[in-house]
Amino acid sequence: MAKDFSTRAENYSQWYNDVVKKADLAENSAVRGCMVIKPYGYAIWEKMHDALDKMFKETGHTNAYFPLFIPKSFFSREAHHVEGFAKECAVITHYRLKNDPNGGGVVVDPEAKLEEELIVRPTSETIIWDTYKNWIQSYRDLPILCNQWANVVRWEMRTRLFLRTAEFLWQEGHTAHATREEAIEETRKMLNVYADFAEKHMAMSVVRGVKSPNERFAGADDTYCIEALMQDGKALQAGTSHFLGQNFAKAFDVKFLNKENQLEYVWATSWGVSTRLIGALIMTHSDDNGLVLPPALAPIQVVIIPIYKSEEQLNQITEKVQPLIQKLKAKGISVKYDDDDSKRSGWKFNEYEVKGVPVRIAIGPRDLENNHAEVCRRDTLEKTNISLDTIDVEVEKLLAEIQQSLFDRTVKFREDNTRKADTWDEFVDILDNQAGFVYAHWDGTPETEELIKEKAKATIRCIPFNNPLEEGKCILTGKPSKQRVLFARAY
Repeated sequence: MAKDFSTRAENYSQWYNDVVKKADLAENSAVRGCMVIKPYGYAIWEKMHDALDKMFKETGHTNAYFPLFIPKSFFSREAHHVEGFAKECAVITHYRLKNDPNGGGVVVDPEAKLEEELIVRPTSETIIWDTYKNWIQSYRDLPILCNQWANVVRWEMRTRLFLRTAEFLWQEGHTAHATREEAIEETRKMLNVYADFAEKHMAMSVVRGVKSPNERFAGADDTYCIEALMQDGKALQAGTSHFLGQNFAKAFDVKFLNKENQLEYVWATSWGVSTRLIGALIMTHSDDNGLVLPPALAPIQVVIIPIYKSEEQLNQITEKVQPLIQKLKAKGISVKYDDDDSKRSGWKFNEYEVKGVPVRIAIGPRDLENNHAEVCRRDTLEKTNISLDTIDVEVEKLLAEIQQSLFDRTVKFREDNTRKADTWDEFVDILDNQAGFVYAHWDGTPETEELIKEKAKATIRCIPFNNPLEEGKCILTGKPSKQRVLFARAY
């Protein structure tokens, strides 16, 4: 299995595509802009799904499912929402095909035109709030804490596997509350769930904050986000949680009878993460040898490769290894014993290195004689001989060490690549020659924010929570500013 990788230094974009392909995560499909998530890539998504699903349920949420198709008229009810998604919507106009009588193959049957055109779900606020109208009559029906795991379609013109595709997988939470305070608390709570997942499972350091009005979700009063820094110095939005106010309740006339027996509109939130997180995982940890996975999300945490020349040697190794496999599984560690005799051990070493398996154990006849095995950790490629008597305990410790080490590395990288700029020239110089996050003053107007984006190709990633107030001047206009905000070029 040849690596054939571009290096990150040579061509970061090509390197990313090479890792996705060589690690067998995904490939482009026959439908332009769409991807096939291959079994190994989907196994990583399943690990993400299972961890997040457990976290959602622990915070009181339940799963439901809502239609893929949304009546076109629903989008016109919330002005900001339709404006935000109009250019990405896929529209269904007909429901039947027929054979062309002129021999032109299959054509749309003009008599099968839909009475109302349907939008293929780009996000579900509209269809869900039309549904919630039937579920909510009084304060006793609140809160509603629903999540759905689904696919969505956003007709992207420039795509990249996992990071931006026309169709992708995600989860979207949609909650309804009796008060503004409850809804804001929910919005923050779910952002913290995402941040905990990113840091504890993905081993990825993130900044928590609120989006500027220009970067806010279409139809939200406020959008909270977690932002991560990739190895090339670009930012990636890794999760968002939206306080929707009463906007969708008013659009769909969702009212409830409160405790004072008065009708009022419901308060709402929505929040989501997607398969884009796999792209984040790749760009956060991987190296020029391929994928690097944190143990918490690795489909295979430990691979054991026997080194042998005869069937007798293989049998001896297998007999010794089977109890080890059971001990590791008893500790909740996923193990693969690769005794496939159609591939050489060197090929296997390379394959599991490219696929980012956190720990590789190699064991041959001489290792049996010395009662040890060679253990290699994927994050550093360091090799150590460990006694077979204690190897299960040592491997468990090593996995925890790798998880923490990967996270610590991202914290240091973010800190080393976060800088302050006080002038426009400093700002552009950092972006052009160093990249990373830049703390800079902004005068608070959407016009200036848009101008900075146009001139420097950088956006306000967020205004961090607990951001210190500091008098200063906007880097572009020189107007007064009370705080710095976090800028970066981003995916």
